[in-house]
Amino acid sequence: MRKLVLPIDVLANNLMGIGKGKTDYLLSLIREGKQMTLGQQLRLTAYLSVPAIMATRTLASERDRKMTMILTPFMSCSAKLPIYGVFISAFFADNKAAVMMFLYLLGIFIAIASGLLLKTFVYNGQPVPFVMELPAYRLPTARNIMLHMWSKAKDFLYKAFTVIFVASIVIWLLQSFDTRFYMVDNPENSMLAGIGSFIAPFFAPLGFGDWRAATALVTGLTAKEVVISTLSVLMGGDGDIPGTALQSIFTPLTALSFLTFSLLYPPCIAALAAIRREMNSTVETFYIMSYQIITSWIVAFIVYNLGKILGFK
Repeated sequence: MRKLVLPIDVLANNLMGIGKGKTDYLLSLIREGKQMTLGQQLRLTAYLSVPAIMATRTLASERDRKMTMILTPFMSCSAKLPIYGVFISAFFADNKAAVMMFLYLLGIFIAIASGLLLKTFVYNGQPVPFVMELPAYRLPTARNIMLHMWSKAKDFLYKAFTVIFVASIVIWLLQSFDTRFYMVDNPENSMLAGIGSFIAPFFAPLGFGDWRAATALVTGLTAKEVVISTLSVLMGGDGDIPGTALQSIFTPLTALSFLTFSLLYPPCIAALAAIRREMNSTVETFYIMSYQIITSWIVAFIVYNLGKILGFK
């Protein structure tokens, strides 16, 4: 099996900026070219999508590699947790654990269902027999725990002051000026409102046709955490989004639909770039992105309309 020469851990942390401490062992498997189980792939996805996608190159079967890359983004990575936390606190204060569990299980279910669908109609053939080497399990030392905590905190601060900070500035500029670059008093007259209003009808059947919600999902392609910072800027906040502000454009049912779409729609640009690199095809990457958008739209549509049938608002 071929060895990797890329500095995977450095790439992963530069692209995503979080989770290095939790993924050291799994990343070591990638560097050594060792095959990983599907469980390890999905566990790695729970922290970072980029190294999980890179890890697919350790799979011997081309069929399994492509299917895993398609299914990996359906799992909840740590970048989506701020979205979950803000919306669940605002709309589901009495059922926080149940809604969080629903989102995680929904991602797993959609990944399984999509896998069966792709296996039947797109990627036919038999899987390659799997053999793996079990690791040595040891209790972590206090020193390692502190190093991992420091690494995670440092990487988060790095990301907060780069991707999220820059994205917030760009969003503020687009929200503050019109197409003639005149300062606007009402954000609804801004360039950002024009962009959001253009794509908002696409989300209207899902229950959240507001231009601010549509804009937040688009900017979320840079990094999923940017969804919350976008909503904060568009609602005139200074970092925190009051529950009453969200309740002005969402109901509990439309919030659940929004969370469902956020769970399943394409990952950040860094993850898409990793898919492009591993697939070595822009066309196939576009097909994967289209499949994820269609899947997220259909599932969110089902959640919203099923909720309406059951009498939820």
